[in-house]
Amino acid sequence: MRYLGWVCAILLGCSVLANTAQAKDDIHIDIPVTLTEAKIVFNLDHPAFTGAEPTGLFFLRLMIERFKAEHTKATLVAIFHGANAHMLLNDQTYNQTQNWDGGNPFKEQIEALIREGVSIEECAESMRLNHWTNADLIPGAKVNTGANFRVVSLVQQGFVQIQP
Repeated sequence: MRYLGWVCAILLGCSVLANTAQAKDDIHIDIPVTLTEAKIVFNLDHPAFTGAEPTGLFFLRLMIERFKAEHTKATLVAIFHGANAHMLLNDQTYNQTQNWDGGNPFKEQIEALIREGVSIEECAESMRLNHWTNADLIPGAKVNTGANFRVVSLVQQGFVQIQP
């Protein structure tokens, strides 16, 4: 299933790039894809980067831009857990847990996604394992019962899972 997520992420990236490249590279699109509605859950459980930027955050940003441009009604949920659970920590807790003194480097991107209406969620099980509380999170981050059950619930509600 993880490979399916990678394939979807790669296809999404190619689709976004193809649409922006059409004018520059004279690419002929044989199968244009325009969505009127999209329900997507990003399963963000492991580190993956596009350059220095987390791939999941990169794809979320690209999707938001495209959905706005195409007037797509989109519902986006990003679930952080496992090795990526720390990405939702406030500056103080991030510094303490990551042996760092520059604050959470992902905070501004996460806050921008929250402002765009993305539901940013942390896994309660990851929090328990790391001895974190709600006060340790970036304001606006929500806590779900458990990431895997939340993904299952959303998929059963018609969301498509992407796991970059």
